[in-house]
Amino acid sequence: MEVLIGIDPHKATNAVAAVDEGGKLIELVTFTTNRAGLRLLERWGKRFEKRRWAVEGSGGLGRPVAQHLVSAGERVVDVPPKLSARLRLLSAGNERKNDTLDAVYTALAALRGERLAEVLEEDQASVLRMLSERREDLLRERTRTLNRLHQLLCDLLPGGASGKLSADRAARMLRRVRPRSAPGRTRRQLASDLLRDVRSLDRRVSELDHRIQATLKDSPTNLTEIYGVGPVLAAKIIGRLTTIARFPTKAHFASYTGTAPVEVSSGGIVRHRLSRGGDRQLNHALHMIAICQITRDTEGRAYYRRKLAEGKSEREALRSLKRRISDAVFKKLSADLDEVVPAVA
Repeated sequence: MEVLIGIDPHKATNAVAAVDEGGKLIELVTFTTNRAGLRLLERWGKRFEKRRWAVEGSGGLGRPVAQHLVSAGERVVDVPPKLSARLRLLSAGNERKNDTLDAVYTALAALRGERLAEVLEEDQASVLRMLSERREDLLRERTRTLNRLHQLLCDLLPGGASGKLSADRAARMLRRVRPRSAPGRTRRQLASDLLRDVRSLDRRVSELDHRIQATLKDSPTNLTEIYGVGPVLAAKIIGRLTTIARFPTKAHFASYTGTAPVEVSSGGIVRHRLSRGGDRQLNHALHMIAICQITRDTEGRAYYRRKLAEGKSEREALRSLKRRISDAVFKKLSADLDEVVPAVA
């Protein structure tokens, strides 16, 4: 008999519930999240000869416990928080919750779920995701800094700085400013400080770009063969997916990226509408690839124009191209996986 062990992770404790194949509760326990608590949890789980672990949100608070179990050779699946919450609401008929209930319904969700993603030990894909997210954080900070610098330049110069502002352009503008009043000199000093911050952020983004390229070389991929996919976008796609093996078909992958339309048929009327779900970060990455393709003389641009000739609007044609790119990404990543598997075997 297989035992499902559900874990509701928190910052200080992990609530754990074990249920049998029939969904009957066997035991409820709580362990701390420190090293000693994780070792106790692992030893406690070994009392069940045939077991499987289910961790709620293994990409967030549940990452430490999920990775500890995976590195110990345990089978672990990821249970989305929405899935366990929905099961709790349907089963109990109300929104009451506590840690032990969450652990129980996490285990039950794994018991009834057929397509839950298996948690894998972190690899180069995790490194790419961290580097990609850090790069986006730095770019957001750079944008905020440039906005503050632009505001000061508007106060220092008549008409301010029109158009796109860069560190070099801001430096040239500041060199022409010689304020005589104390407030003016203060504004210029603050603008100089912000300019140094922008240059520092530019250097850090450039360093991250080099690290991303080096990491991609350690995890060979043919994804950059798709027009419009550079190292940065490739790192973002690979990092967010972890592994393409999660998706049995290109249609499942398109649904995950939000490029597949959602059917809303009723009676004898068949309708589809735009999907607002899926991973929006991946959807944005595919959007950037599509925009890059239609602005150049590429196969994607020819496909886009064919869709326009068929009577589709510009938005509809762009969505069709994004779906085509989604299929191409799935094909490339699947080919990468096929190349790696024989090498491991």
